[in-house]
Amino acid sequence: MKNLTILHHPLVQRDLTLLRDKRTPSNQFRSVLRRASTLMAIEVTRDLPLKSTIVATPLAKTTGYVLSRPVVLVPILRAGLGLVGGFVEVLPDARVGHIGLYRDEQSLKPVDYYFKVPKNLREAMVFLLDPMLATGGSLAAAITYLKKRGAKTLVCVTLVAAPEGIRRVHKEHPEVPIFTCSLDKRLNSKGYILPGLGDAGDRIFGTE
Repeated sequence: MKNLTILHHPLVQRDLTLLRDKRTPSNQFRSVLRRASTLMAIEVTRDLPLKSTIVATPLAKTTGYVLSRPVVLVPILRAGLGLVGGFVEVLPDARVGHIGLYRDEQSLKPVDYYFKVPKNLREAMVFLLDPMLATGGSLAAAITYLKKRGAKTLVCVTLVAAPEGIRRVHKEHPEVPIFTCSLDKRLNSKGYILPGLGDAGDRIFGTE
């Protein structure tokens, strides 16, 4: 699929296996997810633009590099919070916004309840974080909200994705790239990803 990148890093795939395992308890799930998100952050930031700067070492001046654009991380509540820690490890200067969306269990459509993001999104590289890309409704809605607030450069990062969700996001926002660790088989009748890893929010916070 166009604008879709699957992260095949062996350590990411190892951690994804642990996250899929229903025997993995919440405390271990959280730590593995943080480690996986750190690895994911390294992979998805490979093409961040840089600008040169002069730095003084203890012995001489030399040319170094800094990011040329500000970075904003926007997790979709609540499961997206599980990815923030790893990204902040790699991008400590990033600002963090939050979008609160939940999926109506009957209609499967997203319902928003919270939206707070930094100002001046126009110049920023915005990473939208959500472990699960299922129907694509929440992610597509979040992209729309961020565009309305001025975001011009968006990247979606998810742990596992269903083909239906990928198609939905690409249909509504064809220019937005999606990074995932696995393109799973399909959705079940309740809109859950198969094989997936269950409800990521419940597994992160122990609310099964």
